[in-house]
Amino acid sequence: QAQLVESGGGLVQAGGSLRLSCAVSVRTFSNYGMGWFRQAPGSERELVATISPRGDRTSYRDSVKGRFTISVDNAKNTVYLQMSSLKPEDTAVYYCNPVNTIVIDYAQPLLQWGQGTQVTISS
Repeated sequence: QAQLVESGGGLVQAGGSLRLSCAVSVRTFSNYGMGWFRQAPGSERELVATISPRGDRTSYRDSVKGRFTISVDNAKNTVYLQMSSLKPEDTAVYYCNPVNTIVIDYAQPLLQWGQGTQVTISS
C-alpha cells in the first residue's frame, strides 16, 4: 500500500558516506521530479535536493552542495541520495516525495509522507 519507501539510513561517523534509496510505486513516477527532504528533532522538514523527471537537472540547498548527489533510475522507479563528507548537522530523518518543481526554493511535496529513514552522524 505504501507509495514511498525509503531505506539505507544508519549510524556513521562524521566524514563518512551513506546512500539512501527511495522506491516509488506511483504509476506516473516518470512524469514528476523527485525531492529528498529531511527533518531533524525539533525542526521543520526541509528540502535537501531535487531532480527532474528524466534526471537531467538537479538542485541542492546550499548546505549540502558539493557533498550530496541526487540521482534517479527510472527503470527501477527508484531515487537515490548519495551523501558524502557527512556532518553531525546532517542528522535527521530523510524522506522522498514527488515535487511540483525542481526549483529548490519553491518545490512542494505531492504525496503523503512515507516512514522515512533515520540518518545519524556521530562527531
